[in-house]
Amino acid sequence: MKSNVLAWLEEGNITIPSLLFSEYRNLNLNETELVLLLNILTFLEKGNYFPTPEELSERMTITTAECNATLRSLLQRGFLEIIDHTSNEGIRFEKYSIKPLWERLIDQFLMIHQNSTRENTKKTDETDLYTCFEKEFGRPLSPFECESLAMWMDDDHHDPVIIKAALREAVMSGKMNFRYIDRILFEWKKNGIKTIEQAKNQGQKFRQKQMQKHNLREETHNPSVPFYNWLEN
Repeated sequence: MKSNVLAWLEEGNITIPSLLFSEYRNLNLNETELVLLLNILTFLEKGNYFPTPEELSERMTITTAECNATLRSLLQRGFLEIIDHTSNEGIRFEKYSIKPLWERLIDQFLMIHQNSTRENTKKTDETDLYTCFEKEFGRPLSPFECESLAMWMDDDHHDPVIIKAALREAVMSGKMNFRYIDRILFEWKKNGIKTIEQAKNQGQKFRQKQMQKHNLREETHNPSVPFYNWLEN
């Protein structure tokens, strides 16, 4: 009995990233493909660089034919590759490499990290956006106003930065209401305004044009910030 346990321990261990078990489904791998890849990894660790379908199927619950088909699928889909290898003695032979699997897993990890970072940034921007509106309005936002903000972001897909720029335009125009800001966002979207730079340029151009009109008309009252009524546009 003890000798059997020792023989089992001498089989060795392989290190498998836990991420592989949590993400193999998102990599479009099924359980059979995963176990087959792990068996190939085990053979590689033991120095058998090109296990046959028969050797692999003996460790699994699939037939040799099914093993062949699964191997072919993994090769075609870029989870496994066959490479030429030269031994220290100069002997050339083919061997399996699961490097493509690790590369796909790394890409998956980076995507998860990027999505998490993007989601955290989005939440921070949204929280900051609500704070900016409450600061400018000098009061907590009403449920209707909160819903409007959410719709601008989720339904109309306005970037929080653009919404802040529209808020700034409303402040400069002295029109602090959501209907007015909604009209600004509508006009900007219609004119393809998507960045803060474009929004600033649009506002500057309009104010310059309004200033010229006021000068031509020689109006006695010339506000420091030309007013543009977006609602009447």
